[in-house]
Amino acid sequence: MALRVFSLLIALLLFASPILQVARCLSDEDVAATEVIEGSNLGIVGDDTQVFGDGTLGPAAGIDTVCVFPKNAARIVPAGEETELLVGLHNEGESTLEVVAIRASLHLPFDHHMFVQNLTLQEFYNASVPVSAQATFPYVFAVSKYLQPGSFDLVGTIVYEIDQQPYQSIFYNGTVEVVEAGGFLSIESVFLVTLGVALIGFLGLWAYGQIQQFSKKTKRSPKVEVGTRTTDANMDEWLEGTAYAQSLSSKSKKKK
Repeated sequence: MALRVFSLLIALLLFASPILQVARCLSDEDVAATEVIEGSNLGIVGDDTQVFGDGTLGPAAGIDTVCVFPKNAARIVPAGEETELLVGLHNEGESTLEVVAIRASLHLPFDHHMFVQNLTLQEFYNASVPVSAQATFPYVFAVSKYLQPGSFDLVGTIVYEIDQQPYQSIFYNGTVEVVEAGGFLSIESVFLVTLGVALIGFLGLWAYGQIQQFSKKTKRSPKVEVGTRTTDANMDEWLEGTAYAQSLSSKSKKKK
């Protein structure tokens, strides 16, 4: 019985895992953006817009990138809500670069080939970074509100041109924590806590039953008391008629 209950709990855990819930992830509409950075214009584009790069572009020499989640060191991403990050770019090359776009995608943490969601493609206009200069670009994205809470890998790429030659650099490739919007605890967290409490209660009942059975067995076991008188009587019956008994009898008569 205990094995069946344990198997059922394992099946429920697998059902609640993010792997099986990826199929529920639906694409949301792109979020409108109105931010403008100094010296450039930016916009949010949809799926019908040309995607820059085919995945084979590499980084240019002397270009360094850095990524910061402002006021979000834990990298928490509420599902269905906007999340902002900042992309820092340092041009140590020989020519001015033109920033074209920033894009990102979400993957399962243990296998990047298992794609979860393609995030917003954000285009930039007139965004240039001169030689030996630094610039920071905001990137706002939102994961699907239907995405199951959990840990996912975020891969962010910035696309730029130098002398009309396209390049791209990965500014972030790490884990983010997707949570339900507007709540501290997700449905999965509540389920896991409830399951843990149930397991503890089941183990407690099992231990209590074992203690009760042990105590009953202890009470039923008979107590054997050996008295001095009973032992002496048994010894007298066993030695009756022997030479030892006769010698004891004669000694007792002499004492009298």
